[in-house]
Amino acid sequence: MPNNSNNKTRPNRPNNQSNNGGLRLNSARGAAVRAQKKVEMDAIKFANQYSAAKPVTEEKPRRANLIKDDFEKLKITFLGGQEAIGEKNMQVLEWQNDALILDCGNNLGLNLPGINYSINDTTYLEQIKHKIKGYVISHGHLDHLGGLKHIVPKFPAPIYASRFTMGVIEKTFEDAYAETGLEFEPEMVIMNMDGHERLKVGAFFVELVRITHSVPETSLIVVDTPVGRIINSGDWRLDPEPLDDKPTDIERLKQLGDEGVLVFMSDCCNTQKPGRTPTESTLQQSFHDIIGQAEGRVFVACFSSNMNRVQMIINAAEAAGRRVALDGRSMMSYAEIAVRNGILKVGKGTVQAMHDMPNLPDKQILVICTGGQGEPGSALVRMAAGEHRHIKLKEGDTVIVSSTPIPGNGDSYERVGDELVARGVHLFQAPNHEVDHVGPLHVSGHAYRDEYREMLHLVRPKFFIPIYAGAQNRRYYEEMAVEEGWPRNNIIRADNGDSFLITKDKWEPAGQVPTGHVLVDSTGRTVNSVVVRDRVLLSEEGLVCVVLTVDKKSGNLLTSPDIISRGFIYMKDSEELMSGLRNELKRAVQQRYKRVDLDRFKAELKDHVTHFLFEKTGRSPIVIPVVNVVSGRGDVKTVSKPEQTKTADDIAKEQERRFAEMRARLLGQDQPD
Repeated sequence: MPNNSNNKTRPNRPNNQSNNGGLRLNSARGAAVRAQKKVEMDAIKFANQYSAAKPVTEEKPRRANLIKDDFEKLKITFLGGQEAIGEKNMQVLEWQNDALILDCGNNLGLNLPGINYSINDTTYLEQIKHKIKGYVISHGHLDHLGGLKHIVPKFPAPIYASRFTMGVIEKTFEDAYAETGLEFEPEMVIMNMDGHERLKVGAFFVELVRITHSVPETSLIVVDTPVGRIINSGDWRLDPEPLDDKPTDIERLKQLGDEGVLVFMSDCCNTQKPGRTPTESTLQQSFHDIIGQAEGRVFVACFSSNMNRVQMIINAAEAAGRRVALDGRSMMSYAEIAVRNGILKVGKGTVQAMHDMPNLPDKQILVICTGGQGEPGSALVRMAAGEHRHIKLKEGDTVIVSSTPIPGNGDSYERVGDELVARGVHLFQAPNHEVDHVGPLHVSGHAYRDEYREMLHLVRPKFFIPIYAGAQNRRYYEEMAVEEGWPRNNIIRADNGDSFLITKDKWEPAGQVPTGHVLVDSTGRTVNSVVVRDRVLLSEEGLVCVVLTVDKKSGNLLTSPDIISRGFIYMKDSEELMSGLRNELKRAVQQRYKRVDLDRFKAELKDHVTHFLFEKTGRSPIVIPVVNVVSGRGDVKTVSKPEQTKTADDIAKEQERRFAEMRARLLGQDQPD
């Protein structure tokens, strides 16, 4: 027999009764509380990865008489970009009373309920807003410019970028006006990369240098500061034969290296891959071969910003006598900017509206669309699911996915591939091109190891900082720099929030600044991380709401308890559980309602329901108790004859009708099953 010595002082009661007169629950109340706390803590921990900035506290308080001399030093602060590839890139340069912001991106790689992306928390910018003299943007990808429409209106300053990049920036502000009514026209300065234009911005001189990437007119950012030259690489590769015939300006890079570079901050997304990135031009023949031999309609999915890739596909379509439609909002936006700037060249009559495609013979149709990563809602995903407005895929169609899955998109990439094959189409995916006996269908927009090594020797900086990737990729580039002769002490390891002070001869840590995420939903508006935490909780365990209507005078229930379950159980399949819960709620009202105040009663009710549900299901949903206290007296009305009054049955029916109406108003559409 178990030791029940702890029960000696308790009054005798039936074995199936609990302290409050309800059914005894086998699991300890603490176990239920701990289970719910664990679910809450897991949700909080998950949501806190994307929380706003928190105050920075020093582990060791400074001595009162310690003065840190930083007025004659350049300060570099990393607000974003260091945690992962494509993670809201942003750095701040400060010299005395001037500050320059390099890139201002968003993070699209979030897996949070109802969240589209995040931007950098601006707590630190608030502290230095009087210093901000400009924003310099390296290229037209959203992880480098997607935060501008949120941040520049709060901290206005001119934006500097290349021609195509500025077109993308303009479009993001137009979108912001359409989404949220933002009425803000930023000051935008287009810079001439090929003319080596240098502009004075506060205490800095800024220059953009052409470099190849997967989006047109990508540039390195060169900033001459009072202590020396700083270069931010942006995203890059050294493609010797880009389709637009505008390769990296190697001669200017050599010249900058000869003149002297103090700090080089470099993208390092592919530092684990040996060799060199194949040139984009190697893909042209692959598109000619597949599109030229296809019998039916052809659909090609690729990154919407890669206008060189789009140009190749259009070239192959024109050679095969096909008309081209562009599908997907971002694809249309980038193409419009590229055509307006003379970057995308299309023959007369080649491009057709998407809604005209079904009227053409299959042999003449080619659609370039979004969805190469299996993004929810993208054009190719809607086609694969049979939900596209204009296109129904069929046997004989050819689909080319000209991309490889980026980290985190592997499952969605494979899922859309499976759905396409199930519809009977001929599918060609970039990772499988050798198995499919076709040429390559994708090359990376980032350098490989040999190019990273070459860049170090072109620029030859005194200090080196790997940026724009996670810890592993940055560490590979650090070790490569050491192998190539850079002193380890001259390599700076920077994480988000880190600040460094730079002089001509040395660097030193300057502590941490507040960093974090500001979450943005599909409407373009920000969402508090507490809301996201609750969404995560709901997605994990669901919600149970119990509604009690109690007579104010007697303390008795006037109706049977209403129970609403969302994401927890299907109530029609759990009648026994719901019946048991209703009985527990009735006992709780009888035993505790008139003995404690209302707030405490609701707290006890929540605790008891949590315990009961954990005992019966092993799960801990969010529990919301609603207690409505109303008068139970019926308003007795007389008829024409004074002696004729309503009977007790009439009054009871009237009360039942009124309470039913009140409960319906309270619950709205969420009527109990």
